Amino acid sequence: MKTLKITTLFALMLTLGIVSISSCKKKTEEPVVTTTPDDDEQTSVDDNAMAENTVNDMEAMGSQVSESSNLSTFKGSSEQGSAGIDLAPCAIVTASTVSGSKSYTVDFGTTGCLGTDGRTRTGKLIFAGTGGAYRNPGFAMTVVSQNYVVDGHTVTINNKTIANTTPSTIATGTNPGTNLTWAITATVTIQKSGGGTISWYCNRTKELMNTSDPNCYKGQSAAIDWTKAKVKINGTAGGTNASSESYSVVATNLIRDFGCFPDVNRPHRHPFIGGTILYTPAKRFPRLIDYGNGTDCDFNATLTINGKSYAYTMK
Repeated sequence: MKTLKITTLFALMLTLGIVSISSCKKKTEEPVVTTTPDDDEQTSVDDNAMAENTVNDMEAMGSQVSESSNLSTFKGSSEQGSAGIDLAPCAIVTASTVSGSKSYTVDFGTTGCLGTDGRTRTGKLIFAGTGGAYRNPGFAMTVVSQNYVVDGHTVTINNKTIANTTPSTIATGTNPGTNLTWAITATVTIQKSGGGTISWYCNRTKELMNTSDPNCYKGQSAAIDWTKAKVKINGTAGGTNASSESYSVVATNLIRDFGCFPDVNRPHRHPFIGGTILYTPAKRFPRLIDYGNGTDCDFNATLTINGKSYAYTMK
């Protein structure tokens, strides 16, 4: 009888052990990808592109107001006079200096300011910088939004910083050995006009690829001519799209040429023409957006999902 009890107890313990091991195995299984092999959804990619473009444009505006106190490449084309002089700008830039910190308020008004990039804006962006101009090593800037709306989408900046990370030993003239570089962080929320909210953050590096071009960079004592600039962007991003799905992003060698404008009616809409973005949703196949090799000036890209490629047009 004693032997039977021991045998029965041993069998029970063995059974419980198997259940326990099986349970542990289940807990460590990889999450199931809730998609199908023919998954071709692109809306989430569009959401990321909207956030990407919105933040990049803010950063471009910050570089311009810091360098030359104007927004010549964003103001309406009908408002430009000879030599790019603003005759009746719809965006008003106000500059002030407090305790060594320079602040620029860009007011797009309340009725809609149409820029040469084809986007309509209202509200304000406030850029506050220290350390000289955008081109100067050690320069740092923060950006704040007030009732800022782009093409009907409400944009709230929770945090945005720009810092010039160029070595302080850079030459005062053109410097073919060292390109100007910046570190960029941002956390924004975009309330889409058609419904849904995009949350987006990034940690990026930006490089002026043609610092050695005297037509673009004229040295530390003169403003950068952004109409002739080529920049390269690398880094990470992530957040949630308008469907409340989380995602992560890796940007690799994104190239933006400010001399490239595929649409003559929107001469300052400058799309990415090189590099890739790897967009990875939480429970679906990754999306790879390939913008090309940096030579073609167009709005075309290739979107690849689970080995299948699709034509993707940038907005």
